[in-house]
Amino acid sequence: MLLRRWEPRDLEPFAAINADPEVMEHIWPPLSRAETATMIEAFEERFERDGFGFWALETRDAGELIGFTGLRRVPEEMPFAPAVEVGWRLARAHWGAGMASEAARASIDWGFAELGLHEIVAYTVAANVRSWKLMERLGMTRDEAGDFPHPSLSADDPQSEHILYRLRAWAVFPTASL
Repeated sequence: MLLRRWEPRDLEPFAAINADPEVMEHIWPPLSRAETATMIEAFEERFERDGFGFWALETRDAGELIGFTGLRRVPEEMPFAPAVEVGWRLARAHWGAGMASEAARASIDWGFAELGLHEIVAYTVAANVRSWKLMERLGMTRDEAGDFPHPSLSADDPQSEHILYRLRAWAVFPTASL
C-alpha cells in the first residue's frame, strides 16, 4: 500500500466509497460527490496547517485508491481535546484483508516517531465492532471513563454514544521518554 497526499484523480473513487451505505453505516449518511470533494479539500488544508492529516490509501500494484488512513487533530469540541486521532475508511471490497490495520499501524508509528506524539486516540460508535476490534488489534485500550456523546449529534440519535480508545507512545516504543 501507498500512503500519499490527495490528487484530483481521487475524487471519483473516494466519492464511490463515501456513497456506499455499508461503508458509511456507523459514520454519516452516505456522502455526495460534492461533499466528498469538500472532505478532500479539508484533508489537504489540514496537511498545510498541521503538517499531517488523512492520507489517500492506494494499492501499490494497481494504483487503486481504496480509502484513507492517517492522523488528525480532533475537533476542539470533543471532550478529550486536544488530541490527535488515528482514522481510516476503506472500500468494502478491501475489508478483512489487513489493509486498515497495516495502514493505521504505519500512521501510528509515524506519529510517535516523526511527530513525537505522546498519545494517539481513536473513537467510534459502540456498534461499530469492526472499528473497535481494529483499535484493540492496534494495541489501543478503551478508556470507558472517556466514552462520550458525540457533540455534533443529538442525544436521541442512535449513533450519538461513542467509545474512546487510547494508545500511549511508551506502549509502542518502551524507551520513549514522556
